[in-house]
Amino acid sequence: MYDLSSLSVRRALAGKCHCVGVKWSALALTTIGLLGLVAGSANAAPVTLVHTDRGPVQGAVTGEVRSFQGIPFAAPPVGALRWREPQPAARWQDPLDTTKPRGICAQLPAFTPDESVNEDCLYLNVTTPKRPNRPLPVMVWFHGGGFISGAATQYNPANLVSQGDVVVVTVAYRLGPLGYLATPGLTEEAGNQSGNYGFQDQLAGLRWVQRNAAMFGGNPNNVTVFGESAGAASVCALIASPLATGLFHKAIGQSYSCAGDTYTQEAAYTAGAGFTSRIGCTDPACLRAKPVKDLLAAWKESYPVVGGRELPSQPKDAIKQGKYNHVPVMWGNNLDEMRLFVGMNYDGVGKPVTAQQYEQITRDRFGPVADQVLARYPAGAYPTPSMALAAWQTDEPGFVSTCSHVNSYKLFKPGVPVYAYQFTDRTAPATIDWPGFEEGASHASELNYLWGHVFGAPLNPAQEPLSKTMVRYWTTFAHTGNPNSRDVPEWKRYESDADVQELGLSRVAPKDPATESHCAFWAGLQP
Repeated sequence: MYDLSSLSVRRALAGKCHCVGVKWSALALTTIGLLGLVAGSANAAPVTLVHTDRGPVQGAVTGEVRSFQGIPFAAPPVGALRWREPQPAARWQDPLDTTKPRGICAQLPAFTPDESVNEDCLYLNVTTPKRPNRPLPVMVWFHGGGFISGAATQYNPANLVSQGDVVVVTVAYRLGPLGYLATPGLTEEAGNQSGNYGFQDQLAGLRWVQRNAAMFGGNPNNVTVFGESAGAASVCALIASPLATGLFHKAIGQSYSCAGDTYTQEAAYTAGAGFTSRIGCTDPACLRAKPVKDLLAAWKESYPVVGGRELPSQPKDAIKQGKYNHVPVMWGNNLDEMRLFVGMNYDGVGKPVTAQQYEQITRDRFGPVADQVLARYPAGAYPTPSMALAAWQTDEPGFVSTCSHVNSYKLFKPGVPVYAYQFTDRTAPATIDWPGFEEGASHASELNYLWGHVFGAPLNPAQEPLSKTMVRYWTTFAHTGNPNSRDVPEWKRYESDADVQELGLSRVAPKDPATESHCAFWAGLQP
């Protein structure tokens, strides 16, 4: 059997051009990709040598999937390219070994113990069925981690790929100060609002998918972007970004509401001024000379910044005004989102919230209307004051809150189809297992059900059916823009708050989280 994606076929399709590294047209690349599907079909050996637009890559087969790890989609953003828009990767001629992951982007330990000072991190990973026999939907994943931590290599797409018959691409992007620093000097230097280098990386990853998906058996005309937490915030930004038009066709967000605001220029510059004060200089040349470890130590928090070409306005405003990429949307959150953060700040460090603390925290937050919140969420109604705190923090309007998610579903109506969910399995493996603290269906606890073992303990046999159902929903949506198929419970298109699909261990059916989370109460509360 011939490898029909080989260089000889590329030369034949190119006609008179016999040069290595030629820039191939979209039609030629798609044709080569389809020929590669033929080579990888039936009983032929799976194709592990694939030619991208920058050079050939050699992958591997594991079980029922092919994987290509550490493909450069942009030049290393080091030296003079620190705090610059991503530049094209260099071309190569010999097959690049893509059987092992590359180093993660620079970060300090945060939600995971991972630590890195590596700036050369703009790589992506492609996983496909072992023998794709038709152009498949492409699902492009952006990881979470608060824009300061996380890694594309943390996620194993095997379940999604093998069960859902899709191609999955996980994309790295710059984090923390290297991805989101905004200063007037950097803005003036670029002629564009600074602070969106990580977001520019994500756009570059999507452009790479458009140029190369067909070579791996994917369909560049059927791309779904999806992400969790900061990754879902990135999906919100992509939905609102005019630079992302045509780069994707469906969107899935997990645990981050598009109804929330990201950084304004003023807020970004204020944060940047604090950072440059701590680091000791404001001049771009001086900043580029600083060691990565010093930059990480001086950094506080990261968000994308509005006001530039990438993100002209707040995502929620763009959606309200109809100035966004109109694609089908599947979105949701978890029942106990904030238990993770209460655990990190209190119980997990040996300082569980006391009843007195609970009242004081609530009064500090809500001032003159605190009595109303305390009456609605009395400490005695929960197993511990920590749980009471997590309850109102999960419900009140905020980036990951239930009520903000409900508000965001309404933003999209009636412009695009919306499918809303809430993950409710309180037996889910804990993201971080603190003895004596019940994390429940907290932030990130749904990830194991889609990606296999990401955090905590592996799923048990009782949880596997829910995992299979969720994988089927996610991948069917990637195929068709509708999560429904004959082998899963019906999921209603969102028309009212009662149309949110509960994803629970014993129940997968519509529910009304707005009532459960007292969203009418929160909407009427005037601090």
